[in-house]
Amino acid sequence: MDHASTVSACIVTYNSADKIGAAVSSLKENTKGIDYKLYVFDNGSVDNTKDVVLKNDPDAVFTENGENLGFGKANNLVIPLMDSKYHAIINPDIRLDSDVLTDICKYMDEHGDVVMATPKVLFPDGREQHLPKLRPRFIYLLARRTPFFKKKAVEYTMEDRVITEPLEIDQCSGCFAVIKSEVFKELKGFDERFFMYMEDADLTLRAKKYGKVMFLPQFKVIHEWERSSSKSLKYLMIHISSMFKFLLKHRKSR
Repeated sequence: MDHASTVSACIVTYNSADKIGAAVSSLKENTKGIDYKLYVFDNGSVDNTKDVVLKNDPDAVFTENGENLGFGKANNLVIPLMDSKYHAIINPDIRLDSDVLTDICKYMDEHGDVVMATPKVLFPDGREQHLPKLRPRFIYLLARRTPFFKKKAVEYTMEDRVITEPLEIDQCSGCFAVIKSEVFKELKGFDERFFMYMEDADLTLRAKKYGKVMFLPQFKVIHEWERSSSKSLKYLMIHISSMFKFLLKHRKSR
């Protein structure tokens, strides 16, 4: 296929040997309508992640960073390697059961004003994760952390809405997203000041300056989501730090 039909796909991993095999193999088994190249950047894993990845996709480009660079900085390492029309950002705990990558790229081909898109994301048991969200505000981020603002939390994640048609959104989850490669390059990728968390919300808002960001509920992927920040004080503090970085950065761009 020609350049216009190619995708670069990037997975950043950290000790994900127990999950990444399913991500890599399901991507390879289900992606039939489009050529893609998989890049995996390993943030200092001490398990056998490399062996698992290359067993499931011998053509993958595997890079060992030697240390934990964080989600955004490690993702950005792919930028000088990219030669594609579209770029897919994929978590190691994602699993595909259909040719969703081709479907999303075809949708973006047919809707030239769309620069970024994400599918419906499901738990392994079929429940929806409600990852597309409204633009982050302090009250929304607080609501996600306390039991006192349930209505605001539901409003933020749009859980009170039945979304069956493509919808323009303000926040696209970084667990599985497709962005025009030229836009990702123009934006210089993720803002590396975010070690992890909120970097996807930041990227979405910056991408919206170039076109529409869409939630495409007609397509789906499976995500074994663990919400590490809700189980670890260390990750909770990183999450809170990222929240304030985001709010300060975008307070003048409303």
